[in-house]
Amino acid sequence: MELTITTLAERPELEGPMWQMKDLWPEFMMYDPVGWANMGRIVRDLPEYVLVATDEDGKVVARAFSVPFRLHADGRGELPDTGWDQMLLWAFSDLRHGQKPDTVSAIEVCVDTSALGRGLSGRMLGAMRDNARRLGYSEVVAPVRPNGKHLEADSSIHEYAFRTRASDGLPHDPWLRVHVRAGAVVEKVAPASMTVASSVEKWREWTGLPFDTDGPVEVEGALVPVHCEASRGYAVYVEPNVWVRHKL
Repeated sequence: MELTITTLAERPELEGPMWQMKDLWPEFMMYDPVGWANMGRIVRDLPEYVLVATDEDGKVVARAFSVPFRLHADGRGELPDTGWDQMLLWAFSDLRHGQKPDTVSAIEVCVDTSALGRGLSGRMLGAMRDNARRLGYSEVVAPVRPNGKHLEADSSIHEYAFRTRASDGLPHDPWLRVHVRAGAVVEKVAPASMTVASSVEKWREWTGLPFDTDGPVEVEGALVPVHCEASRGYAVYVEPNVWVRHKL
């Protein structure tokens, strides 16, 4: 597929079509409060860190979001256990306080369902790396959502993150494999990268499941079981991600 990849700063008219892409995100993922509050701010405040891909007909088929932040600051230095959420909080705190960023974090790479299976995610990752380099950075980190983990929700993320194939030593997980092939190193697990907490009524609405018993509930698309406290009327999903580091 022939792609044209630009920043949203260069082509702001693509914002509407970008949001209208059809994706495979589970509905409950839309209700992480940190993401809810900040994803739109990336578009408004950091459009040079938003990449949009159009095909030969001009249709938006992929997007990639990243944010700049100061990793080597007092109280930081290490990639956080609270991964994806923490990246957004750090990035917008740094922006508000005028802190000069030294690192870029990937936030999302998303491909339209009509264009899946054509290697676009890897091309968007490469474009994100190139964009960070163009903006003067030497490192990109990513709290990766391993896209095969939902098939074995009960497996340990700490084992899964570092599982490799005997044939070539590359990661077992397909999305982690794309990152490693692009030059990244799998560094650590972020065990509490995103948290979605809501009433059992909302979880029933999002998933179609009863959520009527205390204990773990396996939900389609979730990387680990959702913890249900039916007797107290709520359920909580704490998603683990895997930190990878790209040197540019």
